[in-house]
Amino acid sequence: MKKEAYYVKSLEEDFATKTIIKNKKAVCQTVQDIVKTERIRLNTISFGSEKRLACSILNKNYTKTYRAQGIIFQTDAEPDYIFPFDLALLTKNNKIIVQYYRIKDALHIYYNYRLIKGYEKFKFKDFKKMIEEIPSPLVAWKKVNDFRKSRGYKEMPKSKYKLVEYNEAIFLKPLKIKPIALFGYRKETRKIARELNLPCFASSKQFYNKKIKER
Repeated sequence: MKKEAYYVKSLEEDFATKTIIKNKKAVCQTVQDIVKTERIRLNTISFGSEKRLACSILNKNYTKTYRAQGIIFQTDAEPDYIFPFDLALLTKNNKIIVQYYRIKDALHIYYNYRLIKGYEKFKFKDFKKMIEEIPSPLVAWKKVNDFRKSRGYKEMPKSKYKLVEYNEAIFLKPLKIKPIALFGYRKETRKIARELNLPCFASSKQFYNKKIKER
């Protein structure tokens, strides 16, 4: 991945990453700390996988994010691996939830589902190769549903389509970053961006389209 690649880490409404401590969701890191230290800590613990940091790589077909606000950054590090959609779609769960706030008091149970055997076919080491094989969310949607059905799990209804609209770039070590901008449509986002001396965009798509026009 070349350095001009842009990553996003979506944040919750309080502009923080969260983790699970003693079966409870807790703040892992605030956006203020991320920008000050220029580092993002590992925060995700789920689906029997190692503790990790999940981000998304912006691309013409991947301009959306899981949450409506977050931080855009660059890094010299390469992802340890990349999935073309939310890893939740590869779990042994026939009742996948799109909005995690609906199960905020049961995240430890939801995150306890294991991954379907053979899930590694969607695990890429190189973003370019992933895009060559799975160039768009539409292709990803068909492939992951075909995979789930072939393993005896339910095909996902179209209401879950949001989970293929962003990719998951995974890092297994805390990440050194260069903060680029914040994104989010709320007034609070703009206020925090000013305090951190960063540009602010309504969405990651707006940011990406602006960068494309500048090239």
